[in-house]
Amino acid sequence: MHRIVAGTPEDMAGTIFGAILVLAVIASGSGRGVEAWSLIELVVGTTLVFWLGHVYAHALGESVKLRRRIDWGEFATVARRQGAIPLAAVAPVVALCLGALGVLSERHAVWLALGLGVATLGVQGLRYARLEHLGRAGTVVAVGVNLVIGLAIVALKATITH
Repeated sequence: MHRIVAGTPEDMAGTIFGAILVLAVIASGSGRGVEAWSLIELVVGTTLVFWLGHVYAHALGESVKLRRRIDWGEFATVARRQGAIPLAAVAPVVALCLGALGVLSERHAVWLALGLGVATLGVQGLRYARLEHLGRAGTVVAVGVNLVIGLAIVALKATITH
């Protein structure tokens, strides 16, 4: 559960990329009146395609760097390293499922999913600041930059739907 919410120092980039990807898909998909189940399919499908693309690209890069084909174990290691991308989709997809199941209205579920994505970016900014031992000002900048990116996507969603 901790890896889903906060990730690890080794997969921070994947968590940030995955959160931005999921936010963008939700923002664009929900602005077109897409039902919750379809939005879930869109988020999961897009996330998996991008994850596979990252795995493929990094596996090729690893092969070139090693100057040989990588074996299945090395490929699996690459896939695990990129696993933060689909993991970043878990919490927002759970929120969307609450809307699809009628526990929340679909509108509220979308906003909850977006909030979870933005929160993920904020947590990653905080984690970065702590890992780099940034002071208070550096922490505010690191968290702020991540939040601005997430909130810009949320603003796009608000613009699309209004």
